[in-house]
Amino acid sequence: MPDVPRQVPSSVMPSDATPPAAPSRLLSELVEHLRQNRTALRQEWAMRIKDAQLLTAMTAEEIFSEATSVYDNYVEVLETGAVEALRNYARNLSERIIPRGVETDEVLGIILLLRDVLARSLFEKYQSDFELLNRVLDAYEPAANRIANTVDVSFVEERERIIRQQQEAIRVLSTPMLQVREQLLILPIIGVLDSQRARQLTEQLLSAIRGNRVKVVVIDITGVPTIDATVANHLAQTIDASGLMGASIIITGVSPEIALTLVTINLDLSKMNIVGDLQGGIEEAEHLLGYEVRRVSDSQPNQVAPKRVPGPAVPKQDAPPPPRPARVQVRFRGPALRMSGPVQRRT
Repeated sequence: MPDVPRQVPSSVMPSDATPPAAPSRLLSELVEHLRQNRTALRQEWAMRIKDAQLLTAMTAEEIFSEATSVYDNYVEVLETGAVEALRNYARNLSERIIPRGVETDEVLGIILLLRDVLARSLFEKYQSDFELLNRVLDAYEPAANRIANTVDVSFVEERERIIRQQQEAIRVLSTPMLQVREQLLILPIIGVLDSQRARQLTEQLLSAIRGNRVKVVVIDITGVPTIDATVANHLAQTIDASGLMGASIIITGVSPEIALTLVTINLDLSKMNIVGDLQGGIEEAEHLLGYEVRRVSDSQPNQVAPKRVPGPAVPKQDAPPPPRPARVQVRFRGPALRMSGPVQRRT
């Protein structure tokens, strides 16, 4: 039996059938549709965000403003394929909303909502032609996935950067360098002292010793609950490094737990100058620097300034002038004798 070519129904392949549209042409048509319906789609997206209770830390006006910017960047990426502008905007947006408590799942949620709103719009536009709808979705979904991934990654990166900055600020605040006297530095440590923080502390301390020409450093660890063997050894290395730079280290506020750790790990304590509390450490540091502190009451016990009692002002009167000595002449019987001079008159 000879082969008979299979007839294709005219409804499946019409005589004037054209080849499928190129993806770039479909994307251009898609972008034109999204721009023509920009207002309605943007309002629907903002309403969906509100109904899903996302971005609750922002007001309705702020959500609508940000939705407008995200929508325009979204459409631009669909048209050009360049995500750099969207990445920069996502970082700026993350920098603004992360300090207000916006979480990563909220950002991912609003991007997925935008994708759903746009997809529903495409279904309404191309529902009469399923073949064309499939081609449009094939061109749209890769671009939409790329946009969602770009926004999410940018948000996570910015969030991690802010967290690192906050951790750095907390470390600086928890290890202040206090110069209370010339060549005397006090370093109070509060909180958990791990290996990373101990290494950072050493770097800051050595820099402060060099910059301030410090001779004695008092490290107070009253606020440190406990340390492990690694941190204890690092502390000993800090003491050695400070000694090489000409500074002596005094450690104060050692708790029973820390003392037990130092003894258990067989650490060489001969190089450590340990004093009970911070006051004793400061006194020891002043002694090493040659300072002598005395009380004012001990050095001048009897010198007490009298208190002046305020009273009415008395006008000052001029004192009378002293009497002038009288000049008298005395006569004696006998040879004439004359004497003159200041003689006090008897009364």
